[in-house]
Amino acid sequence: MTTKEDVSGENLDKMQANLKRVEELTERLMRVIGARKPVNPTLNGPGPELMTQVAVNYWAEMMENPQRIYEKQFEYWGKSVQHFMEAQEAFMKEGLKAPEDRTESDKRFSNPLWQSHPYFNFVKQQYLINSDAIRDAVANVDDLSETDKRRLGYFSEQIIAMLAPTNFLSTNPDALERAVQTEGESLVRGLENLVADMEANDGELLVKLCDETAFELGRNVATSEGSVVFRNEMLELIQYKARTEEVHKTPLIIFPPWINKFYILDLKEQNSLIKWITEQGYTLFVVSWRNPGREQGNWGMADYIENGFLEAIGVVKEITGEKQVNTVGYCIAGTTLHLTLAYMKAKGDKSVKSATFFTALTDFGEQGEFTPFLQDDFVDGIEEEVGNYGVLRSVIMSRTMSFLRSNDLVYGPAIKSYMMGETPPAFDLLYWNGDATNLPGTMVMEYLRGLCQKNAFVSDGYELLGERLHVSDVEIPLFAVTCETDHIAAWRDCYRGFGMTGAKNKTFVVSQSGHIAGVVNPPSKKKYGHYTNEDLPETAADWWEGAHFHEGSWWPRWESWLSKRSGQMIAARDVGGKGYEPLCDAPGTYVVLKPEV
Repeated sequence: MTTKEDVSGENLDKMQANLKRVEELTERLMRVIGARKPVNPTLNGPGPELMTQVAVNYWAEMMENPQRIYEKQFEYWGKSVQHFMEAQEAFMKEGLKAPEDRTESDKRFSNPLWQSHPYFNFVKQQYLINSDAIRDAVANVDDLSETDKRRLGYFSEQIIAMLAPTNFLSTNPDALERAVQTEGESLVRGLENLVADMEANDGELLVKLCDETAFELGRNVATSEGSVVFRNEMLELIQYKARTEEVHKTPLIIFPPWINKFYILDLKEQNSLIKWITEQGYTLFVVSWRNPGREQGNWGMADYIENGFLEAIGVVKEITGEKQVNTVGYCIAGTTLHLTLAYMKAKGDKSVKSATFFTALTDFGEQGEFTPFLQDDFVDGIEEEVGNYGVLRSVIMSRTMSFLRSNDLVYGPAIKSYMMGETPPAFDLLYWNGDATNLPGTMVMEYLRGLCQKNAFVSDGYELLGERLHVSDVEIPLFAVTCETDHIAAWRDCYRGFGMTGAKNKTFVVSQSGHIAGVVNPPSKKKYGHYTNEDLPETAADWWEGAHFHEGSWWPRWESWLSKRSGQMIAARDVGGKGYEPLCDAPGTYVVLKPEV
């Protein structure tokens, strides 16, 4: 029989054990904070010039049109007071009951207590009133350029997201309920998760989105059979084993982005584009880029073209004995493939028969959601950062991309991990997303200054390797795949640059979904459809007006286009060749390289 004294003793022992764990974790936390390599403060928010300009404009408006300012203030005060009075009245009449909740649904506030409990309901409604007041104030700021207004809007939204009551233990009913249920164990586990995340990122707080222990490259992700047949300082070239007895004569090379790892195209058998392509009868090669450290910080765009694209194309030609190849470029690799093709045109090199682009920008005139990060103060901060480390560290790139969707990729996961003490889910896509890379400092600055800020490739021309390259120089057959809800490479912006190419034969497709899901969309899932329009009018709006929707993946449509440019069928090739014997099995060694910075 268990006595009260036994239970009390057990609880005391558990509490003491938890206190000891908290003490140990606190010591670890202090150590990692002490060893932190701080990020340039310019990358944490808008420069003082923007805030000063906003303040000057506010006071000028106050002097010239005080009535307008007072009206907005009184409106906010009135809503707050009315909210307080309604809460008081409900409490007096109904006891512990919240007033009527007229707010819109928000998944952050899905716990019923946000609607039924007077305390949590009051906090939530006042937060939403405050949020509306901030947005209204930003919308009414005058005498700012459109760019600065976008930046102000972005950073104000970050403040709104950060101050949500769900982000604080005392105003998060889910976290409080979990703490009570677990006798505080959830908070200790949350602290363990916090410390582990900071240790993994040199003291920077980057929320882990996935249980990394659930995956292993070559075991349950990146499992397609193949071998590394060439390696230089910049890349490993993987040739995948044929899955058909015959293959098209012309080989295919995929150039993935070096911002992330190539195996987004080979996560698992069910959604592997790499596996699917080999099943359609192609000799497939895929580039795996090296994750650069300080020693590789001087790699520039020219190096990626010469030692990356051109060298890979040359090796594939030698292995297969073919004079031409077909190519694919994804994201930044698609942008660079355009540059490479323009350079090859200048040199009279006809090694590439066709090019396919996945979510690739060439015209950066409309910066969209990246506007806050492409202005001089932020780019100057990146320049100082790469000057210190040689590279743009992966943690900075990951953090920047995450804050574009802060509620989903920062605060939501942080609440689950640090307040609820939950283990992140085992999700292959999030595993890949967290497997970030550094970027060479020279390349980063050339990309940001020359392509993004000056927009040189579609205007005066981008000077590289002794040539002035222009998007109109790209004249071979082209196929572009973009994604309807892509917030990284908006399809309308991709369309604008694609229309400037000099190609006579070109196809443009818009897939449903976003930057990843719209591309990794196997036919077997029958999940996302796609839009086509054989006409290519001047504007994206006109293209969309005349587009037709098709159920299912764009993969078969692309393969039908590609097969017409891939030659006759021949006996399947062995992996490698004379002088290019396999060096190791796929996915290779560069994909797991984690250099010290």
